[in-house]
Amino acid sequence: MTRSTGNLEDFHSYILVTGANGGLGYSICCRLIDEFILARPSSHSLRLIITTRDRAKGHDTIAKLKDHIFRTRKHHKTHGKTPLVAKIYLQAEQVDLCNLRSVQRLSNKLLHSIPKIDTIVLNAGTGGITGIDWPLAIWTVLTDFLSALTYPTFKLSDVGERTRPQNSSTTAPGGEQEPVLGTVFCSNVFGHYMLVHAIAPLLSNSVGTPGRIVWISSLEAYPSAFSISDIQGLSSPSAYESSKRLTDVLTLTSSLPSTQPYVHRFLPPPRDHRPPKQYVTHPGICATNIVPLPWILVLIMTAAFYIARWSGSPWHTVTSYKGACAPVWVALASQEELDSLEKNQGAGKWGSEVNVQGDERAARTEVQGWGLGGEVGDNVGSPKRRRPKEVTDLTNEDRERFEELGRECWQSMERLRIEWEELLQEDD
Repeated sequence: MTRSTGNLEDFHSYILVTGANGGLGYSICCRLIDEFILARPSSHSLRLIITTRDRAKGHDTIAKLKDHIFRTRKHHKTHGKTPLVAKIYLQAEQVDLCNLRSVQRLSNKLLHSIPKIDTIVLNAGTGGITGIDWPLAIWTVLTDFLSALTYPTFKLSDVGERTRPQNSSTTAPGGEQEPVLGTVFCSNVFGHYMLVHAIAPLLSNSVGTPGRIVWISSLEAYPSAFSISDIQGLSSPSAYESSKRLTDVLTLTSSLPSTQPYVHRFLPPPRDHRPPKQYVTHPGICATNIVPLPWILVLIMTAAFYIARWSGSPWHTVTSYKGACAPVWVALASQEELDSLEKNQGAGKWGSEVNVQGDERAARTEVQGWGLGGEVGDNVGSPKRRRPKEVTDLTNEDRERFEELGRECWQSMERLRIEWEELLQEDD
């Protein structure tokens, strides 16, 4: 049972961010705090719930965020600004998204300890990247600099990496071998999928506006990396890219009539409120540690990203704080604004975009097979600097194939969710 919400809760926002101890996740938290303090009246407050994989990381992250809050308020006071200082409460929780038991424990704790979740930002994940194909990297950078740094194809990844067994026995009830779960798939998609389904009652408790589910995708969500016959990407040399393509497909088709039988099982429609809404965002290109590199190469990579921005690339945000622009905008924008944009332009993928000077904003991003908003003709004349070379204007056939792929993905994900819920229950 979840606790009922009262009128006071209308002014208290609950936002959960997974994978918050570093990189983009930590920057999302900082930016949420900054923009909440500036934009919300003093009568409003924010409970920011962060998740990390262990208690020590959670403790360290809370300490850093407290210091960030102090410095932010001091900065505004020093520069003569008087923001309406909202109250910020920080809460750390632990979850390992590759451990479905851990996901269950967090879900149960949240269901019995907080009244609602207004927004969940699904940021945590892993790249599964082991290195760089240097000859290919050098060649592509020299022959097509901007494309190589925006849509890289030279990363090396583990193939077939699996999570540890989920149950106490490696065999399922009945003596059958426990099904396989891919590490990248489970960390980036399926662990979040199970978590959101379990806490759906909390996401349905927001009064007046639907709860928001903000998925973090990537510019590297290449269609060629994904196959519905290998939804976990276990056979793919690009498991990370496969998981991000799956994220795009699931989110962008989540409100289509053909997917509703499966989406309604995943997020049962509440009786008295609007059901939670799903959004997909990406941070552009940030200089993070998702690719293991020596420090000198990190410096070179960062310099190259700045050169790409100065050469006209809109997606090289470089810093994770600027990369957090789109996810935070989707998390804090008024529901009226988001609904109006979707009504007029269709459901889209929101990315963090910068100009040459580095000023950031949220911008729609083309998705192959979907375009900018799922409408044929909506991306005609789209700025070429924003799109990969292989992306072409959306056709009716593309749109139909994308919708069918979405239906198949939702069907497969629901089948997998039900299978694992039964397996975990039988092992109790």
